[in-house]
Amino acid sequence: MTDLVISEEKIIERILTLELVRVTERAAVASARLRGRGDEKAADQAAVDAMRRELNRLPIEGTVVIGEGERDEAPMLFIGEKVGTGRGPRVDIAVDPLEGTTLCAKDMPGSIAVMAMARGGSLLNAPDVYMDKIAIGPGYPPGIVDLDMTPEENIHALAKAKGVKPGDITVLVLDRPRHADLINGCRKVGASVRLITDGDVAGVIYTAQASQTGVDLYMGTGGAPEGVLAAGALRCVGGQMQGRLILDTEAKRERSLKMGIKDPLKKYSMNELASGDVIVCATGVTDGALLKGVRFGAEVIETESVIYRSVTGTVRRIQGEHREMSKFQLD
Repeated sequence: MTDLVISEEKIIERILTLELVRVTERAAVASARLRGRGDEKAADQAAVDAMRRELNRLPIEGTVVIGEGERDEAPMLFIGEKVGTGRGPRVDIAVDPLEGTTLCAKDMPGSIAVMAMARGGSLLNAPDVYMDKIAIGPGYPPGIVDLDMTPEENIHALAKAKGVKPGDITVLVLDRPRHADLINGCRKVGASVRLITDGDVAGVIYTAQASQTGVDLYMGTGGAPEGVLAAGALRCVGGQMQGRLILDTEAKRERSLKMGIKDPLKKYSMNELASGDVIVCATGVTDGALLKGVRFGAEVIETESVIYRSVTGTVRRIQGEHREMSKFQLD
């Protein structure tokens, strides 16, 4: 049994370096070819097709536990889909082949291809629904912020822990009508609100780099897939996060119950969203604060990727130069 565990760990270590990067690189390049074309569905489908193709080449027995829908919504990478060769370690996979489809379609900053992988049973298996989220970076005592507190209470608590005034706190929020009360609450206590149109995986990660990004706190409602991916990345670099699935219809509650979620109001900690040895990989599609976008040259495609690993706290940045092959496909 010990030899088996060691063998699996070695395999995971290997495939989650260059081989895992190749998955997001190919998804990023495929969608980047459609930057600025105004066709979100085509860009997303290109990323999905490329990511699925590369995942199925990996020596793993993988299950998509967080994806872009469920079985009846294929050809997206759906929840429950099996990927890999079937010969290798059993792993959970969370994917967002193109986070920021609108950003890509409009050639705006911040679109990325991102995925996470962990040993089977490590990532939250939940339906493709919205999730209420809150996140901060490292260096604070546990429980400083909480989903059950008001935005004003969270800002005051974080400001006190940081040793500053509430007016010195910057909150990152998705620019959506549903967040009107949240935004008003933040501004009521003097906090600065930075609005983003898409990309809340990167948005959560920004809190872990507050000195560079200026973002102290992330709050708001976004996709559950992005929540699990963000939790995995934040575990690698440090911070705190909570998430709660928004199961506001009977159909959603029934689907979640079939997936083993018995308490529809459960508040998940960062470790409950993504536990064990989690590796998160992302490649830039368009230029952004986290990653540079894909560059197409006459003979070379350039990519920038980042890999986070929770067990070691390692962050690796990879600059790729890909010599184009026949039909302009990556090697």
